[in-house]
Amino acid sequence: MTAVDDNTVDLVTSGPNPLVLHTATYIFPMDSAYYSGTDERGRDKSEVVKHGDSFASTNVSGTGPFVITSREQGVQVEFARFDGYWDTDSPGNVTEIVFTPIAEDATRVAALLSGDVDFIAPVPPTDLARISDNDGTELITMTGTRIIMFQMDQDRREEFRNPLVRQAIVHAVNNVGIVERIMDGFGTAAAQFSPEGYLGYNPALQPRFDVARAKELMEEAGYADGFDVTMMAPNNRYVNDANIAEAVASMLAQINIRVDLTTMPKAQYWPKFDERAADMMMIGWHSDTEDSTNFYEFLTMTRDADSGRGAYNNGGYSNADVDKMAMDSLTMTNDEERAQVLQQIEQTQFDEAAFVPLHWQDLAWAGRTGVHVEAILNVMNFPYLGDLVID
Repeated sequence: MTAVDDNTVDLVTSGPNPLVLHTATYIFPMDSAYYSGTDERGRDKSEVVKHGDSFASTNVSGTGPFVITSREQGVQVEFARFDGYWDTDSPGNVTEIVFTPIAEDATRVAALLSGDVDFIAPVPPTDLARISDNDGTELITMTGTRIIMFQMDQDRREEFRNPLVRQAIVHAVNNVGIVERIMDGFGTAAAQFSPEGYLGYNPALQPRFDVARAKELMEEAGYADGFDVTMMAPNNRYVNDANIAEAVASMLAQINIRVDLTTMPKAQYWPKFDERAADMMMIGWHSDTEDSTNFYEFLTMTRDADSGRGAYNNGGYSNADVDKMAMDSLTMTNDEERAQVLQQIEQTQFDEAAFVPLHWQDLAWAGRTGVHVEAILNVMNFPYLGDLVID
């Protein structure tokens, strides 16, 4: 980075980078003076804290179309329009916003239907028709790109080091059935990380539920009698996450894998995830760059603390060929050639059952009629509230 003047920065890469414009959207200019020194508690103001409190999490900084006027953690955040914001051409006419977390699906939907709130997300699959049919509300849906999956920790369980066992587990999980029955069809069953539209999407890879084949694979691996595992999942992070985990546990029982399942709120779950506290753990992942390589970099590349590669690879999966192909893809600027490499990574991970794919979670929002939510939504699930118009 080189500062050209007060409003211009030159970004120069060390070599070819096909994702430079993708990642540039995640560069947030911050005030270095504001983050220098220590706060009243003697903490470094620039400290990055993954779980818990930090100076940045409790002190207003940066710039945007709104400023925070009041914040009560977990209860309510209030915003007011910032008249000095640079985007003076924005069509947005909202002057105040109040965010109120409503954890229970039924309560959140009831709040919209009763007129207590103008806009909710997410809409539970069971209430899609109810909101769509209601005269005073509008439903907006979109195919999502967040993959929901389970990881099988090979460092905790020797059985998971056997690709036949991992294949058996994937064959035992009826993810098409989960989408149809638990998600009410509001999702797309997956067999790979990359959703359709990504360069890495491999159309040859399809869900492979087959209990008979799963039992054969367990027998071939020498585990016909099965074994016991622990499993953890959140119960308020993804749509129907706890119900999905219960279904997967039941499905694994058909091949004699006995599951001790624990579900918990996401605030307690993520520290447990970082600890790798169970043999199988649920995670959902949306590629911040809207590119396939982001999945591999964080979820299946060999863990490397120095580079951060494999930071969320709690399955301990490691394949030198996958690592090399993923790294090569980061300097390839020919889309056709790059797509071939990315699709080969998907094929390799499919063949080795690197993880248990469930589905890509669809997106659903709802607003009161006259609240033009549809104009500010996107597949990344980051509504741009600065442009929101309310009649």
